Amino acid sequence: MTKHFNIEIKARCSEHDKIRNEILKFNIAIFKGIDYQTDTYFNVNFGRLKLREGNIENYLVFYERENTEGPKQSNVIIYENCQTSTLQDVVTKSLGKFVEVYKKREIFFIENVKFHLDTVKDLGTFVEIEAIDKDGDIGKDKLLEQCNYYLNIFGIDTKDLIACSYSDMISNKNMKKSE
Repeated sequence: MTKHFNIEIKARCSEHDKIRNEILKFNIAIFKGIDYQTDTYFNVNFGRLKLREGNIENYLVFYERENTEGPKQSNVIIYENCQTSTLQDVVTKSLGKFVEVYKKREIFFIENVKFHLDTVKDLGTFVEIEAIDKDGDIGKDKLLEQCNYYLNIFGIDTKDLIACSYSDMISNKNMKKSE
């Protein structure tokens, strides 16, 4: 289990090719692969708890984050899981499912900064930037500086920034359908 904090942004993005090309201009960029993920969010009293199941990433993740546009801090606890685990059953039976999010995710790293090019079922296409401080030695100011740097490099317009999680967006969409 690991604990860390990060500064992250999420934005609508119809130009995955442009962002991908900008990332790959950095000689130190690492492409981790394309992950087909199901994120199951569970009913909790505070924060968010999700089980991520993919062909690359498999984690139980608890995080606390404000719903604000632009770069925001997340406090994260991650438990690495295996694909054949029965953890989904245990957590579903004890807490109940809130919502499921299905996405195709391209994953890149430049040093401590993780990039996601996401295509989310029923929502569209997005980019996420996560500046991660695993050991507590980078600091919030540097992480914020990194996020803003890549926002500028990618030319992301502030009107495209998203304040909430995909789970909130799916939940809101489902509520509107039922009205």
